[in-house]
Amino acid sequence: MKKLLILIVIAFTINTNAQESTLLRLNYKKGDVYMTTYSMSQEMGDMMSMDMSMKMTANITASTADTYVSVMKISGVTMDMSQGGMTINYDSSKSDEDLDASGKMMKAQMEPMLKGVMTLKGNSLGEITEISVEPNIPGTSDLANQLNNVVYPKKALRVGDTWTMNKKDKGMSIDFTYKVISITRTNVLLDVAGKVSGNATGTVKGTMDIDKNSGIPLTEKIDMDLTTQGQVLTTKMVATTSKQ
Repeated sequence: MKKLLILIVIAFTINTNAQESTLLRLNYKKGDVYMTTYSMSQEMGDMMSMDMSMKMTANITASTADTYVSVMKISGVTMDMSQGGMTINYDSSKSDEDLDASGKMMKAQMEPMLKGVMTLKGNSLGEITEISVEPNIPGTSDLANQLNNVVYPKKALRVGDTWTMNKKDKGMSIDFTYKVISITRTNVLLDVAGKVSGNATGTVKGTMDIDKNSGIPLTEKIDMDLTTQGQVLTTKMVATTSKQ
């Protein structure tokens, strides 16, 4: 009888875990501040290589059950790039005296973006409904749109469930597929895969670790292999987010 009871408990536990589901939503609260660090490396054969790191702060200035407003600002950038026999080293924390000629050239391009303030309005699914930039700096709104990484489905998710999302960027169309790998008490782990078409063709693969309660992607790792104009471009990106 005791063994039978144990088996019933085990079976119930397995069934409960198997049926666990979660509704992924962004649950921002007014006053929350997040810091995201992006690390990216790119290689295009012998033509170009780049390692870049960027930090961005996000202040949640308004929040309801379904919508939020986030004010974002780039707080730092470092870059080491080699292209066409030219090497560029840039660190936004360094003064002009500590930058070489190539670094000063890059500073002239990056400094306006570092001064820009991006305001994003979105909903709890992660859809961006409005982007504004002050001052109006070319390319900054494109950056904000690129950093919007995932839109959640309306339905609750179980392990093994998938959903798709399409993103268009600079003549490319990326069809993402997200698959739920595991659901724990605190986290939801996703497998990310994608196909790229348009101006470039290729594949995307990676993972995303999401905080279950807030819906915030804590860690995202993406590898992208593209072919454009006969050249192969490999990109590896890691983004980590923490509440300040």
